[in-house]
Amino acid sequence: MIKRQHNYSATIEWTGNKGEGTSNYRAFERSHIISIENKPDILCSSDPAFLGDKTRHNPEELLIASLSSCHMLWYLHLCSEANIIVTRYVDNPSGIMIEEQNGNGYFSEVTLNPTVTVSESSMIKKANELHKKANELCFIANSVNFIVQHNPNCLTEVG
Repeated sequence: MIKRQHNYSATIEWTGNKGEGTSNYRAFERSHIISIENKPDILCSSDPAFLGDKTRHNPEELLIASLSSCHMLWYLHLCSEANIIVTRYVDNPSGIMIEEQNGNGYFSEVTLNPTVTVSESSMIKKANELHKKANELCFIANSVNFIVQHNPNCLTEVG
């Protein structure tokens, strides 16, 4: 089987030097910008628990968003192939990160909670089944060392 390689790049620039650099833990902001060519910048910081700016995205949020987004894109692809007409898709993913006493941390789990609306009730059973296949194919889920759980809800359009 032929494997294809895809390459990605970004620039992450720390913007939090308040004049003293990292002279001590509280002397600097965790602010940074993620830049990807021809795309809007993403303003980031650390989680507020680690002295970050609560108005900016943090890496932990971006991780669960990446998992959710990848799953959704595979799911929509699979639905289109299976003649499942999805008219709306909303997910509210959540994740648990464990911080150990020494400051080390890791995600123990992420749960995706997609609510999918399909055009006909006859599509619901197959629509629910396709989440399992989407998880198996998701590039991001295949790259993490914890289980990505799914709690899907499927509805039909009203009217």
